[in-house]
Amino acid sequence: METLLIYLAVGAAAGTIAGLFGVGGGLIIVPALVLVFTALGIAPEILTHMAVATSLATIVITSLSSIRTHHLKGAVDWSIFLSMTPGILLGSWLGGVTAHWLPGTWLQLLIGIFALVIAMRMWLAGRRHAQLAENGERLPGGAVLAGAGAVIGWGSAIFGIGGGSLTVPFLSHCRVQMQRAVATSAACGLPIAVAGAISFAVQGWGEPLLPAWSSGYIYWPAFAGIVLASAIFARFGAQLAHRMSPQLLKNCFAGLLCVIGVRFIWLNAGLLAI
Repeated sequence: METLLIYLAVGAAAGTIAGLFGVGGGLIIVPALVLVFTALGIAPEILTHMAVATSLATIVITSLSSIRTHHLKGAVDWSIFLSMTPGILLGSWLGGVTAHWLPGTWLQLLIGIFALVIAMRMWLAGRRHAQLAENGERLPGGAVLAGAGAVIGWGSAIFGIGGGSLTVPFLSHCRVQMQRAVATSAACGLPIAVAGAISFAVQGWGEPLLPAWSSGYIYWPAFAGIVLASAIFARFGAQLAHRMSPQLLKNCFAGLLCVIGVRFIWLNAGLLAI
């Protein structure tokens, strides 16, 4: 029961932050599960892989609600989605394979670096938003979109995220209007999560160090608690966001990511000497 409450708390925090900051909860779920799994005594060789895989599995469920909301508002560009999805599916699967062969310490180090990069991007993004779509969209061809989807899917699967922090900047670079970029990114999060989660399940299948109630690297007790709480608290976070300054929210979240990134890098800093 105590462990279930911890997973519910992780889901509540992830849902609230997702609603507050408009980002997927994976950036919070992965670091939180690393801490929880460490406290539970799960083998360090696999706990980071379990955190990433379980995060991706939760995104499969939570992304459905987000997609429905954006679709009802007519904001999803399904032509971009269809062009990027084949690459996303391939890239996400390969991301799971890549992560499987990375030692847990290296995976944590990469997650820490990624958190710092996203934090810096959030701090610097404010000046660029005013430049969006002034001269119309500049979308590349289908092959380029599929290739971009493969890169986005690969990176997202490694970090256990829905890909918004990678997809939105790419679509913005193509001068897609911001609301459509965010909505289309939310739709792209579903194939990222599905392919990535399945890949992690397959790669981890039969791993002797895994605890009970696991399918490969996906740990279902954590999945259940996070999904249940995050769906409820995402609405609370969205309501709270309307009462706070958007820039203040971004700065606070960027600060949180910096703390997470520095902690992961510090704990694994010995790798840098290799």
